[in-house]
Amino acid sequence: MSVKITLILRKINLMKSNVSILLVFLMIFLIFPNGNGSVVPFTRKPHDPPPRIIRTCCAFGSDLKISGIPFKRITEVTSLGEIGAHVYLGGKKEGNGIIYTEKGGFIDLGHLRDIADWTRYLSNEILSTKGAYKEITLGREGGKKTLNLWIPADITKQDAANLAGRIAYDLSVWHEIGTWFGTSFIPFVPERYSAFSPEDQYSNLTGAVLGVAALNSEQPFELAMTGLVDEMLTNLKAVDTREKTLEAMEAVVGDWWTRDMKLPSKKVLIKRYVNADSTLIPWVLPNTKVDSLQPVSIPAFRDDHLAEMYEINFKLNRKFPIKEIFPDRDDRCISQNDFPAMMAYIEKKTDALENEIVLELDAKQEKKKKRAERRDRAKSH
Repeated sequence: MSVKITLILRKINLMKSNVSILLVFLMIFLIFPNGNGSVVPFTRKPHDPPPRIIRTCCAFGSDLKISGIPFKRITEVTSLGEIGAHVYLGGKKEGNGIIYTEKGGFIDLGHLRDIADWTRYLSNEILSTKGAYKEITLGREGGKKTLNLWIPADITKQDAANLAGRIAYDLSVWHEIGTWFGTSFIPFVPERYSAFSPEDQYSNLTGAVLGVAALNSEQPFELAMTGLVDEMLTNLKAVDTREKTLEAMEAVVGDWWTRDMKLPSKKVLIKRYVNADSTLIPWVLPNTKVDSLQPVSIPAFRDDHLAEMYEINFKLNRKFPIKEIFPDRDDRCISQNDFPAMMAYIEKKTDALENEIVLELDAKQEKKKKRAERRDRAKSH
């Protein structure tokens, strides 16, 4: 009997090991793709919402190690010569990744393009709902997501585009919030390492702004987006080579991020940009002198008449400490109007995490220093 039990336990452990290996390889090839940001394969019917992750991009940092995978390093940067043409919902023509700009800080092109594409999708849905109410199920991300639209019959194309950009940006904020609380693309593979990274929200809001501009252009959406992305990078003074973006990454290693921690540890990022305002100021390299940073804001983002046209409802799972954030609430349902309270909670937690990481890194450096001193003493004897 004991032999059978032992064999069963061995089989269970082997299954667990195989599952862990599978998850690691999925993480490598989906979350940390080779190349400049891959497109998640999916099938789509007309009017289906895009997947919540269209382009898998990007971990902030360079030459990042992955826990348990000594042969793999992650560097997801791009350059002006590689970005390619914009393809709605992604394509091989795109060369996504992070690029540094002197006036806009780090830009994640995968994030930017995703939010622009969501803006296009939502604008089409809004215009097809004139004079009616519509409920759109947006899948699950930390719980069920539902978009409710109340669109007046006389809505203009401009207002439809602005409203779409506003909703797309709200969804991007939710992605960062959800990721912080433990939602992930691959089950059991945490992605908190990427929540509110220094470039995320600025890239997301820029994507919404460019998506709105592309919708208002006389050109087809993809062609307009391609031109707008090029123009934006020129205006923000993007560096022209991968090497210069990598140099910018190295300039903030130990301050914004660390190579001493391994993915998917949440401690890879030291500083996080926790902000969901309608106007954002980019993070540029410390001691950088520029004539004027380029804040980005979505047109009519806070117009009351747009706020009355939609509500995003989230029925949250157990990963979210609802009672800590909303002590008086009896259910687990929130909307985009509850984001400020959630962001305030996250900001306190990220401040505490930053202090914890700094202390841990200081302790590691002290250990390295002592080991070096012992080696030097041993050599002298």
